[in-house]
Amino acid sequence: MKLYDYAYSSAGYRARIALNLKGLKYERSVVNLIKDGGQQHSAAYKAVNPQELIPTLETDGRVIGQSLAIVEYLDETYPTPPLLPSYPAEKARVRQIAYEIACDIHPINNQRVRQHLKALGHSEEEILSKWYAHWIAIGFAALETQLSGSKETGQFCHGDTPTLADICLVPQMANAYRFKVPVDAFPTLVRIDAACRALPAFAAAAPEKQPDAA
Repeated sequence: MKLYDYAYSSAGYRARIALNLKGLKYERSVVNLIKDGGQQHSAAYKAVNPQELIPTLETDGRVIGQSLAIVEYLDETYPTPPLLPSYPAEKARVRQIAYEIACDIHPINNQRVRQHLKALGHSEEEILSKWYAHWIAIGFAALETQLSGSKETGQFCHGDTPTLADICLVPQMANAYRFKVPVDAFPTLVRIDAACRALPAFAAAAPEKQPDAA
């Protein structure tokens, strides 16, 4: 397996966690999103992934983009340990939490959006304090209410084993810490994040543990 990845890519972080939870060995091919104007825009990488996004997984003669597609592919191909519950209603709950993060919080805050806002004349301080923090706070407030008010929440987002929901939560929490977004109002998220990061699979996937971390 080869994972095209970057240490500080939230989506790449998700894929690393999933690969580690499954105990799979893989080669990392670093695509630096900052260096050389963004190596994801190079002709070589565009030939791999025309979307010019991270991550991309090469495995079994296939090329798979989009982190959630990668995680679910791994879960279906290597079913132990499972990353989604067996029962449809529980599976839907885990996906709902994951999608709230991966589809609603992350995309409007990712690097290419921040770069475009900067190109439109917004300052870095304005982007982080008035845009980035705003969407984190709204998204996290909803998640905190959902998770703290549900009996299905356990040590992790759903029960007492990590799922796709935790795989999405931890990178987003890391982003909040990285950009100094206050998280004191979200004690359930803070608790779950700490429980996840205490696990070797999550710890080894952390951005600062990657060789390309700056």
